[in-house]
Amino acid sequence: MTAEVRTVGAGELNRYAEGIRDVYARAFAAPPWNEDPARAGSYAERLARDALRPGFTAAVATAGGTVTGFATAWTTPEVFPADRSYGQVAEALGPGRTRAWLCGALEVNELAVAPRAHGRGLGAALLHTVTAAAPDGRCWLLTSVRAEPALRLYERAGWRRVDAPVPGAAALVVLLGPRHPRRAEAEAEAKD
Repeated sequence: MTAEVRTVGAGELNRYAEGIRDVYARAFAAPPWNEDPARAGSYAERLARDALRPGFTAAVATAGGTVTGFATAWTTPEVFPADRSYGQVAEALGPGRTRAWLCGALEVNELAVAPRAHGRGLGAALLHTVTAAAPDGRCWLLTSVRAEPALRLYERAGWRRVDAPVPGAAALVVLLGPRHPRRAEAEAEAKD
């Protein structure tokens, strides 16, 4: 069965909430995330709050009326946050690069595909759909270096790692999107 990927407005998310919760539980139960599937309910609550963020956008993949994947993104505030992993990202990049590369850019927050739907190009389609309207092509994301399949997906889609390991036990890394105007700068710094 062929999946359909489409942009979903914040007002439509509730229609897909149960499917998103199910995909989240299945996708993030595996390593390296090892999340308890019961936490998917708290993700659904967080998603409702995230939908209120400036620049919020979402994409949903469905097949036969069943959610098979989703992605969410929003505009990173001009004053870079300090909660969640943001403080560690700012520490790794420094204030100048954080401001220039990430503030005002589209931040891909979550991307998940149901394990039964892997290998069908849904991750790439969701990533492309959710980042298509990135301002001036400026988009970024954060993932674990231990999430090897995700890293392969992002790199095949043209995303590049920033050579600045994010401190902390999660082994996180920042990636810049394929049209991000600061990519060349980040790549040049990695070579130095």
